[in-house]
Amino acid sequence: MSKVIVEVSMSLDGFIAFPNDEVGPLFDWYSSGDTDLHLPGTDMTFKVSRASAELLRESWGNIGAGVTGRRTFDVAHGWAGNPPGGGRHFVVTHRVPQEWVQPESPFAFVTDGVEKAVETAKQAAGDKNVSVTSANIAQQCLKAGLLDEIHIDLVPVLLGGGIRLFGNLGSDPIRLEIVRVVEGKGVTHLQYRVVK
Repeated sequence: MSKVIVEVSMSLDGFIAFPNDEVGPLFDWYSSGDTDLHLPGTDMTFKVSRASAELLRESWGNIGAGVTGRRTFDVAHGWAGNPPGGGRHFVVTHRVPQEWVQPESPFAFVTDGVEKAVETAKQAAGDKNVSVTSANIAQQCLKAGLLDEIHIDLVPVLLGGGIRLFGNLGSDPIRLEIVRVVEGKGVTHLQYRVVK
């Protein structure tokens, strides 16, 4: 059965980027190892530890579609037409960027909310998982009960400020169950299941 998952590199103090959207040391672990790790849907290859490569090959190989927010899409410049993980990517937006509306585009623009974007992405993913690649969209999914798992690539650094992954969740606790912990070089991978 398809799951909705957010997987993101995060500092120990809870930030996924600096205020200017730069990731700085949060992505250093992608070049800290000796094992090749190809990012599906792109021409990118990372050099990570064997433990990280084994974990992420399994996780990334099971992505069937993605959901992202318009801000992340714009900051990433649409990943030059090659979204991470491959497959269809559903961009939650208020305004559709007409330059990206093409029959062969891997992007579909959803103007009627995150719930519709996730529903459509799950249909496109089939038996594979849906990857959420935006802090704001991940928060909306958590609040709406749509997120099944949270995968944190915890980097041993304190950024001191920036964009928080869990910045706007409200005051009600969200319970998690630990699924897996894998220590890599320069990163600890934490996988949690959202208790519903």
